[in-house]
Amino acid sequence: MSAAEDLVRRLRGTVLPAVATPMDAAGVVDFGALRGYAERIAGEPIGGVAVWAHTGRGLYLSEDDRRRVLAVWREAVGGPVVAGVGVPRAAGAVNLGEAVDATVGMAVRAAEGGADAVMVYPLAQLDGDDDAAVELHERVAAASGLPVVGFFLHGEAGGYPYPPWLVSRLLALPVAVGIKLATLDRAMDCQDAIRAARSSGRLVITGEDRMFGPSLMWGADSALVGIAAAQVPLTVAVLEAWRAGDHGRFVRASARLDRFAEATFLAPIEGYVQRMLWAAVWEGLIPEEAAHDPYGPGLPAVERRTVVDCLESLAKEAQEAEEANDTEDSEEAGTEDDGPARS
Repeated sequence: MSAAEDLVRRLRGTVLPAVATPMDAAGVVDFGALRGYAERIAGEPIGGVAVWAHTGRGLYLSEDDRRRVLAVWREAVGGPVVAGVGVPRAAGAVNLGEAVDATVGMAVRAAEGGADAVMVYPLAQLDGDDDAAVELHERVAAASGLPVVGFFLHGEAGGYPYPPWLVSRLLALPVAVGIKLATLDRAMDCQDAIRAARSSGRLVITGEDRMFGPSLMWGADSALVGIAAAQVPLTVAVLEAWRAGDHGRFVRASARLDRFAEATFLAPIEGYVQRMLWAAVWEGLIPEEAAHDPYGPGLPAVERRTVVDCLESLAKEAQEAEEANDTEDSEEAGTEDDGPARS
């Protein structure tokens, strides 16, 4: 079994949080906060984690910070670690050859740091050149020795949509693990890509935070999402309910996750990183002083209140549901104990 096939087996049906990177307002990574955050996330029922992804501002970090961030997660997480690779923002405007070289170089460093696979950012410099896109993934895999995940990323985050025929070509590569879909709100693009990917036998990985439940219904079988940078149990609950065929539980869990997505993944969409950091603070995953995203837009305080109100409402509902279940179980046990004996 190849490394790519083994990862497909290990990751199918699991959630990989696209984890955040705790830092101060100046962009200095708080590695103490990161270690605590990593330990908490690693304790959840996850398949692995994705580092250097959009949520973790991987392309904005210095090379040394990326190395240290990967080392923290590699130590904390027993499952696979997938590293996002692309063109560092510090490189500025580069041509296609330079962009490919930068991506390949980052993949090599990911392998040196112990990553199990790399997720290749779609390069704007490819400009619709399907052959160059396939060659990029082949070069990344050959240089790093790692399996690759294709990344269908919406334009608002710096990517461009892969057409269905390119999705099929990428997943036909022996080194391919799967395709990660992040189309934001483009249902038809998401459905077309899933349809193209389903026959490959590789992973169809949803990154659709605002279409999470529907993307599973359309055929995604795993998840790599920024919304799980904080709300891991709820994200896992949706995926597990769908795969178990428990449609009632799936609808309830999906509705709760949708409410959280409505409070965090909205315009300006780049603000979602800060909103997820606020959620992580509320959940006790990271300290307040490490909950800054200096690379996103400034957001008004009312948006934080919206995120917190949503989390408090969801927590209250979960507590009430648990108390109701406890009461029902107690009443059933009492009926069994106190009922008359029958022959």
